[in-house]
Amino acid sequence: MSITPQALQANRDPRKEAGNTPAPGRGKLVVFLGAAPGTGKTFAMLQAARRRQVAGADVVVGAANTHGRPETDRLLDEMERLPHRPSPISGGEVSDSLDLDAALARRPSLLIVDELARPNPAVSRHPRRWQDVEELLGVGISVFTTLNVYEIESLKDVAYRVTDVIVEETVPDRIVEQADEIVLIDLTPAELLERLAEGKVHLPGRESERDRLLFRPGNLMALRELALRRTADHVDGRMRRYMRDQAIQTTWPVTERVLACISPSPHAARVVRAAKRLADALRAEWLVVFVETPWYQGLGESGRVRIADTLRLAEQLGAETRVLSGERVPEEVLAFARTRNVSKIVVVKPVQPAWQRLFFG
Repeated sequence: MSITPQALQANRDPRKEAGNTPAPGRGKLVVFLGAAPGTGKTFAMLQAARRRQVAGADVVVGAANTHGRPETDRLLDEMERLPHRPSPISGGEVSDSLDLDAALARRPSLLIVDELARPNPAVSRHPRRWQDVEELLGVGISVFTTLNVYEIESLKDVAYRVTDVIVEETVPDRIVEQADEIVLIDLTPAELLERLAEGKVHLPGRESERDRLLFRPGNLMALRELALRRTADHVDGRMRRYMRDQAIQTTWPVTERVLACISPSPHAARVVRAAKRLADALRAEWLVVFVETPWYQGLGESGRVRIADTLRLAEQLGAETRVLSGERVPEEVLAFARTRNVSKIVVVKPVQPAWQRLFFG
């Protein structure tokens, strides 16, 4: 077995992460995220849109479901609405569908498009509402929208393992990752269950097994944690992009992040396991890097195998792995650590005779 340039390339870090800055002329996307139905996402979205309108923005409602709540209807009455035609959806409900062509013709600066994961009627240009939103953003129209955390594609299986609820309609992760802002609309499970008991939570098929599973206290706690973590990841990514764009070289100690630096040393696996224990104790994200320097070309087969095995071990334990290239290991590790806002670095202490340390450092 040998570690090939192609195998290393899969783990390479480009040093400069791709930013989420909208392309020139592209609209901005704000996602109001909640753990489950009933957290008040639509109401919060309309409140934020109304504040923009009062400040002078050209705000139009493309699609919004108020479910007959008076306070939400009053907010909606204060804003311009696109013409719409009711359309049947699953469960016999009627939903206001988005008239995409009318939105493109009206071209407001901000359009309200509720329920991002909702499917479109069969006569629509796109089968999914998130595809409508992509088209709107592409022509420079900013969008406010709402989403439940379990409707994010990569979290669908996680939500199923936790709640036993099968999610049929999801939104690709790339849409959420491109969001300029994620606004978390958070309620405790106790508050959400209280709203459910008071009839303030609209559910399609109120007595369905799916809804009973979703609104178990333990399931609501798990979904709330997913929403909190997804929002925190988004904020952390924006912070790191800001630090990169502003050329901020210091680490901002707002969260713990552990970085392990490995080499062909026989102790490399111990370094990875130590970093794993530290990350678990801190409940922190952790990364493992190997720096490919010019001497790597002369590395023997056993060393290459050890590097590959150690990177594979790190991935099995849950780490993110990267292979960097450079002349000197310390400079490359520190530069990478700054780009990822790393708070702790784990390395193996070299075992060298005194004369080697004296002459070679």
